Amino acid sequence: MSAAIVAAPLAASGPLAARAQQRVYRTGLLVTTGPADPILARAVEAIRQGLHEQGWVEGQNVTTEFRYARGNYDLFPELAADLVRNGVDVMLVASGPAALAAKRATSTIPIVFATVGDPVRMGLVSSLARPGGNVTGASFLASPEIAGKALQLLKETAPGITRVAVLRNPANVQHPLLAKEAGIAAQALGLGLRTFEARAGDALGQAFAAMSQERTGALVVLADAEFWAHRVRLAALAAQHRLPAIYGLTEHVEAGGLMAYAPSLVDNYRRAGIYAGRILKGARPGDLPVEQPTKFDMVINMRTARALGLAIPPALLLRADHVIE
Repeated sequence: MSAAIVAAPLAASGPLAARAQQRVYRTGLLVTTGPADPILARAVEAIRQGLHEQGWVEGQNVTTEFRYARGNYDLFPELAADLVRNGVDVMLVASGPAALAAKRATSTIPIVFATVGDPVRMGLVSSLARPGGNVTGASFLASPEIAGKALQLLKETAPGITRVAVLRNPANVQHPLLAKEAGIAAQALGLGLRTFEARAGDALGQAFAAMSQERTGALVVLADAEFWAHRVRLAALAAQHRLPAIYGLTEHVEAGGLMAYAPSLVDNYRRAGIYAGRILKGARPGDLPVEQPTKFDMVINMRTARALGLAIPPALLLRADHVIE
């Protein structure tokens, strides 16, 4: 999803805090989508809430510069470099590709990520406890068992299914482990499972066509920034092929997907904003432990369920955090 970059020279520790009231600082927000994305407004509000908790108020002592990739990840390197050239004081980023582009663009401006999957495996930080360098943030890294939990919920929703597909992004370093865990859970549930790879464009349509040819009964879409950017198309494809699907990000359900079990995106952005605020006060990003998800939401879209002819069990509805009618 959106990616934001928040930068402040690593050496500006005490002096940065001392000058905090003498100038207006600038954060750089590297956005995965475009300015019209409704989810972006929610993410920005959460970031600003986190900043506000640290005493930073938009338009008073801090401002935000936006750069939009509009779904084209190839633009991240130039957009990140542009924010560096413009001298932003902190960078906030959401997706792994955006975070990597930001890290390659600067080794001195602090970078705070909000929804990166596995920052250690991606080479963004040395460890979760001691990131080192100029990068830290709020990770979306949950236990791999979350994929198994998604399959269990899908089985409860559509108890008649026998074959399930997992859609993964070949560029996502966390997906192999999640797909493996999904396979273990599928075996325990007596389900056949096949993994399909796609990123965007025609590849998504081809993956869904292959699922239909193999008579797949349901689908698990793993959490991924590119999938998030194409969430409307993914929901439409699932509806077209009449596939009950569970997603790794809740915004897929707002876009028409059936259901999701995922860390709270808004909470991650708020915590990233808090870290950005602490860095502007002088904290070193390398000393701030990478935070992991603490809040998980289950969301169900009843309109989509009805369109698929599914009767959601009352017990499942009672456990849902949000139900879209």
